[in-house]
Amino acid sequence: MQLKRDPIIAQATAIGKAGIGVVRISGEDLGFLLSKLFDRPVAPRAATLTHLRDENHQSIDQGLLIYFPAPHSFTGEDVIEFHGHGGVLVMNLVIQRFIELGKSLRLRLAKPGEFSERAFLNNKIDLAQAEAIADLIEANSVAAIKSANRSLSGVFSKKIDNLVAQLTHLRMLVEATLDFPEEEIEFLENANAAKQWQDIHDSLQAVLHASKQGALLKNGALVVLAGAPNVGKSSLLNQLAQQEIAIVTPIAGTTRDRIREQIYLDGIPIQIVDTAGLRESHDEVEKIGIERSWAAIGDADIILFLRDASNTDQTDSDLLLKEINTSLEFHDHQSIHLIEVWNKKDQANLQDENRLCISAKTGEGVENLKERLLQALGWEQHSDNVILARQRHLNSLNLALDHIDQAKSYLSLGNASLELFAEELRLAQDKLGEITGKLLPDDLLGKIFSSFCIGK
Repeated sequence: MQLKRDPIIAQATAIGKAGIGVVRISGEDLGFLLSKLFDRPVAPRAATLTHLRDENHQSIDQGLLIYFPAPHSFTGEDVIEFHGHGGVLVMNLVIQRFIELGKSLRLRLAKPGEFSERAFLNNKIDLAQAEAIADLIEANSVAAIKSANRSLSGVFSKKIDNLVAQLTHLRMLVEATLDFPEEEIEFLENANAAKQWQDIHDSLQAVLHASKQGALLKNGALVVLAGAPNVGKSSLLNQLAQQEIAIVTPIAGTTRDRIREQIYLDGIPIQIVDTAGLRESHDEVEKIGIERSWAAIGDADIILFLRDASNTDQTDSDLLLKEINTSLEFHDHQSIHLIEVWNKKDQANLQDENRLCISAKTGEGVENLKERLLQALGWEQHSDNVILARQRHLNSLNLALDHIDQAKSYLSLGNASLELFAEELRLAQDKLGEITGKLLPDDLLGKIFSSFCIGK
């Protein structure tokens, strides 16, 4: 038997000064609360002009009240929305007054994400759709908005449900074979298990690929500019940011600390970090900056190693590049991409097509550099199948793929290993169920929704 949940209230719009502010209430049987405000029935889903007054009948605010009776609401419960004026104090007074009116109902302030959590618990949305709401709110590019809307409409969930259905069908065939061994069913041939496994494997890989693209769109990447002093790192930062972020001078060691700026490449948020030039220094401030440069290199997704193309002596840069590669190998940073960039093309006569040559001063070659960055990140431009995935989605998809791959090894052994084959399929299905919330521990569920905004 499901316990009755206390009704909850929160401001659904951003806190601050605005022309309109919305207070949302959700709970069971909110008709009592409406009877405190009106002496007549309130029409569902219609805006009703309301004067909200305090206990002394003094006006608090005037606005529109909309009633959404269960189950036809966002949360699946009765929902009341009051659309009033968006001042901080007036919104607080509105919430306080509603809590007073709903005291007998145990109306309380909502916890972060509790409205979305109730929508999930009442089967109005699945977990992937609930997370898409937060992703839509936090989206920082048009591409991210489009992708979040696709997930919110159920595109991602449908892909997962289709995979689960395929796994369920294959598991049923395996179980039938295990239950009736006396029939001597040639499972591998009659059920075409290998073909079914291949279809599941290919579909799962496609979803994982689209999710990795979406994770890039959501999380972006960290690009670190590294190299010797005076190779043009700060100039490149300014060129990429299209504004004067870093001080540029011909004096070596001008940049003494990390400078960070966010740009967007094809909708992907890229954090560009300009670092202090790497060299031996006796200046205490510069030494701290160089230590931070090495730390940034270890955290990078991509390192742009700049060289001065106008300098005929590349000995120092060669030694520095070797030192960086040694450091990456020692700390097992195999996933970090390193791209060599030859700067100051405008001051040198470079004919080598194998080199990525630019001029941070004039902008020549910078567009090619941007394309190389996107290629290194694995981004496929103009893709309409991107899934704005979170890290937990990627973890579940990768683990599901591991189980599918393991299942193939048992399948190749024939009917004698069908139980192990079936078990790997079950484990893969469980991992996929975690994405939509059909199989998810309660403590993890609470952690997910606690990251949402209050009122969402």
